Parts: sequence; structure tokens; C-alpha cells
Amino acid sequence: MASGDLSPTVKNILLLDSEGMRVAVKYYSDDWPTNTAKLAFEKSVFTKTQKTNARSEAEITMLENNIIVYKFVQDLHFFVTGGDDENELILATVLQGFFDSVALLLRNTVDKREALENLDLILLCLDEIVDGGMILETEANVIVGKVATNNLESAGSLSEQTITQALASAREQFTRSLLR
Repeated sequence: MASGDLSPTVKNILLLDSEGMRVAVKYYSDDWPTNTAKLAFEKSVFTKTQKTNARSEAEITMLENNIIVYKFVQDLHFFVTGGDDENELILATVLQGFFDSVALLLRNTVDKREALENLDLILLCLDEIVDGGMILETEANVIVGKVATNNLESAGSLSEQTITQALASAREQFTRSLLR
């Protein structure tokens, strides 16, 4: 990040399984130029965090001059990486937005099997949250709405029924958040 650049940036978003294997990953930085470097980084992140219990709240760790914010749910491990000069709260907001979007899209069945069955949606989700490292959106209802719209436009692999359910769920969550 250039010293004059005040916009927070994300270096990668990782979704790994409970063995540390890739479910969905997106890299926005040249810090890991090869697939081998990316896989090695994912292994180090997994090894460093697997003994922690980041189930109720997100945890933060440092690795190779990066801040990593992470959270585990069922057999899925969610990670957001930023440079060591990034604000942890902003990275945590990105993590929470990613997690909440996935939970909405998977209708709260957040596990590896469901994630793999809906991988196209999760990848679209990542595209809506961060573009080229720049944070675009962290509000789950907005992200899910855009993913559903993109899916309808591209006549994706999801049935109309599932998209309707995802939108209904997003509407319900939004309404509940207004009533708080």
C-alpha cells in the first residue's frame, strides 16, 4: 500500500475446510505470485490458527507481516488478510460481511458440503465484497441481493426457486434488522 493511499485494502479472502483445504479463495495482491506460494500461505494460516477457538467471535493474528482476521463455523474456516498497516476493525467488518452473506446464501446451513454445492454463489459473493483489493461492500443483505441479481441475469446454475428463497431470506433479515 502506497503511503498516500488511505483506502483500506484486502490482500486475500480464504474459505478453507477443517483440514485446511481450499473451498473458495480470492487473492488481490501480488504477495503470492504462484499457486504454490498461495497454497503454502494457506497452509501456514491454517496451521497457525487451527488450535484457536474462533467460533463465537472473530480472532486476529499476525503472519508474515499480515493481519489475518478469522472465524470458524462448523467445518469451514473464514479468513481475511490485510497488510500489517491495515485497521483490524475494517478487516473484521469484511470478514463478518463475507460470513453473513454465505450464511444467508446457504440459508444458515454453513458447512463444507453446502458451500461446495453453492460455490458459484460464494465466488460471486467475494466479487461483490472486494474488487482488486478495494472493499466494495460489507452489508450482507446488499451482497446477497447483488449475487441473486447477477445469478438471475446470467441464468446461473441455481433454480429460480432457490434464488427466490435467498431473496426472501435476505428480505426477512433486513426487516428484522429494521425492527431492532
